[in-house]
Amino acid sequence: MSRTFAYARVSTTDQNAENQIREIASAGFAVDPKRIVKESISGSVVASERPEFSKLLDRLEHGDVLIVTKLDRLGRNAMDVRATVERLDEMGVRVHCLALGGVDLTSAAGRMTMQVLNAVAEFERDLLIERTQAGLARSRADGVVPGRPSALTDEQQEQVLKRLAAGESVSQLAREFETSRTTIQRVREKGVAVSK
Repeated sequence: MSRTFAYARVSTTDQNAENQIREIASAGFAVDPKRIVKESISGSVVASERPEFSKLLDRLEHGDVLIVTKLDRLGRNAMDVRATVERLDEMGVRVHCLALGGVDLTSAAGRMTMQVLNAVAEFERDLLIERTQAGLARSRADGVVPGRPSALTDEQQEQVLKRLAAGESVSQLAREFETSRTTIQRVREKGVAVSK
């Protein structure tokens, strides 16, 4: 027998999830109070990392129905919403979104909606990649090397390479240069790569 759950999320503790619960009831969904899950957590947190939503996932079973007022209750962006709905669909849980006319996102009409969401998610991902690549290119053009700065100066790295070539140990050099063995090993690897 299918059970109906409601998930209501607000971003801060100053806000109240009651309006979402009333909206779900007004739409004709009768949800047992024990199956109403309320959460005060930022929408920037991925759905699977939200404490109350994670507990809800553990409670849901095949044939259950999950009601949300808006898609953004389910995830931080289109990619997260898509992943959450796909996970619920794989579990056999139907997802109804009131903002989309109460459509079941796992039905044919819902799958079409999800295809649009997938296109938006892919677009968001592509934009993110483009912005990241543009930022890295700009940094390189400004002479900034991506990543953490080296623990040793160029001069110190040259000294390390000469002393390693002379047979000094990695541990000894790490102690003397007050750095980790890993740093000395990276200098050695970088030196080997440059000499090839």
